[in-house]
Amino acid sequence: MSVHSLRRGYLAAFGAVAIWTGFNIVSRLAGKGALAGTDVLALRVGTAALALLFAGGLPAGALRDARIWLLTLLGGLGVSIFAYCGFKYAPAAHGGLLLPGLQPFLAAVFAWLFAGEALQRHKLPGYALIALGLAISAMPMFGAAGGHTLPGDLLLLLSSLSWASFGVLARRWGFQPWPLTRAITIMAALLYLPIYVLFLPKHLAEASWGALAFQAVYQGVGAAICAMLLYLRASAILGTVRVSALFALIPILAGLLAVPILGEPLTGYLAAGLVCVSLGAWLAAREGKPTATAARLSPGLNRA
Repeated sequence: MSVHSLRRGYLAAFGAVAIWTGFNIVSRLAGKGALAGTDVLALRVGTAALALLFAGGLPAGALRDARIWLLTLLGGLGVSIFAYCGFKYAPAAHGGLLLPGLQPFLAAVFAWLFAGEALQRHKLPGYALIALGLAISAMPMFGAAGGHTLPGDLLLLLSSLSWASFGVLARRWGFQPWPLTRAITIMAALLYLPIYVLFLPKHLAEASWGALAFQAVYQGVGAAICAMLLYLRASAILGTVRVSALFALIPILAGLLAVPILGEPLTGYLAAGLVCVSLGAWLAAREGKPTATAARLSPGLNRA
């Protein structure tokens, strides 16, 4: 791999890191306000689909591809609805740990299960530190003071599982970033918006126009389109396991930013957890490239 390709891969990865760090803060802001997770998801997919309809529309053959529908459920809807609902009950720092903090471990396991990538022993110390950090940060949940965040933490864990499986399968199947981003974003809107309009409670009228516009632009353009595109490009160049390890920067940044922006406490347990998770993911990322075994790439959606 050329130095130029590596540079493009890392630039895309750090761009996704920056947007996803803000995602934790912005989603928690929505969770602390009048909007429900179902409202934020409607703003996200509606704004993103509207923008992409003017940028090429739905790629040919996408509606007939079962793999695209699965990726839509995982990366277009699952990761979002679980995260938005989880942030209604759990603080942003918990999201930093349970969303990007778990990705190095989950991506390695799913790459082994779904794509045949060998689990490398020299990465185990990094994964062990990730597990230790998550265990330390979860300790307050066993006490009376921390138990109220457990429903939100479980939802955030489901979001993390959705994202890890989405990233591994998208790379395994060889879809190109731009047409795949368009496909899953528009198809997510086709699936979700009719359900939201017809059956789900709505709280849009309880929020200010400024809050609605901010959530629509950040979630719909920033997270749904830009972060997705950057993540898929970085994964295509660097590999999903390595990119997921770089996401270890997000727990530190989200946890620290949540203190002045959201007024959330940085406890000793959480600080120790942030350090362990981030150090472990850094170790997992820096020790060589994952070894892939005969992964077949599909030509589907390879044309923009």
